[in-house]
Amino acid sequence: MATQNGEICKDELLHSQAHIWNHLFSFIKSLSLKCAIQLQIPDIINHHGSPMLLSELVEALGINKERTPFVYRLMRILVHSGFFVKQSVPTTHGGNSEVRGEGYLLTSASRLLLKEEPLSVRPFLLAMLDPMMVDPWQQLDKWFQNDDVTPIHTTHGKMLWELAGQEPNLNQFFNEGMASDARLVTSVVLEHCGAVFDGLDSIVDVGGGTGTVAQAIAKAFPNIMCICFDLPHVIHGLVGSKNLSYVGGDMFEAIPKAQAVLLKWILHDWSDEECMKILKQCREAIPSKENGGKLIIIDMIVKVHEGENDLLETQLFFDMLMMTLVTGRERNEEEWAKLFLDAGFTGYKITPILGLRSLIEVYP
Repeated sequence: MATQNGEICKDELLHSQAHIWNHLFSFIKSLSLKCAIQLQIPDIINHHGSPMLLSELVEALGINKERTPFVYRLMRILVHSGFFVKQSVPTTHGGNSEVRGEGYLLTSASRLLLKEEPLSVRPFLLAMLDPMMVDPWQQLDKWFQNDDVTPIHTTHGKMLWELAGQEPNLNQFFNEGMASDARLVTSVVLEHCGAVFDGLDSIVDVGGGTGTVAQAIAKAFPNIMCICFDLPHVIHGLVGSKNLSYVGGDMFEAIPKAQAVLLKWILHDWSDEECMKILKQCREAIPSKENGGKLIIIDMIVKVHEGENDLLETQLFFDMLMMTLVTGRERNEEEWAKLFLDAGFTGYKITPILGLRSLIEVYP
């Protein structure tokens, strides 16, 4: 930063300050987006059916009139972040066309935040930005100096899974968030990787939550007997169908027998030692490779994608999330391979078709 004469380089100094500020205030992007979701802004604009003027948006929001000037400022940061775009709104007077102003439209990202969107990620966003999930980040420094298992334990005195079992609201929004992600991922898998289920007569979705993935597989493949397996409080009261059943239990103790086991976004929640226990239970639950047995994993493989630094950054965000909320982490291919081999599996196949995540078939 200093010149040969020891003087501070002005441009580098100011750039460094701006770099720090940009990271310091990054939380404003996520919390501004949360505010927009809670105010129903994407849904209001979508229902309007055409570019929506700021005045029309303010009127539809039904907010405190004294806050009217601030709506523009909220929308400005959300436009900058790529969640809305602006487009000229014309009007006609006596055959003459004039521009009334600029109106807001949704982008492909904000469409995934609509209440009515079948693949909406809105529940996941609200779950991750709930104060119970955000507060542990304020305790990272204390956690590095104490003996607690995770920062969420430092904050709340309990592990995430204990909290979910004892706090109905947390359990509900967590399950809704996971279900929303499951709908999106499953739609891609069934459309582009449906062959992974060919030839199977049964499958157990371990940690399957309220059954979003198992339901989709059961519907797409009526000849496959599907089991949604999760903790008893998660599946309590859920009713199956002709080829779908719900089973409560603990994946560390035993997993229902099936030709295939599915682990969607499960293993990244757990340490290597815990993953070994889960994988060995999976190995016990399925037949040999010759008899069609396999493990199907949907999870992240951390990799430097040339020209796609945003993908790597998001994977690193998730790695920090795993450190803060649970005992897990995100892994690269070499780390995954070691887990599989150490757990007694003989090989694996990666299909990188899920953006940040991949589909991994693991063979006994």
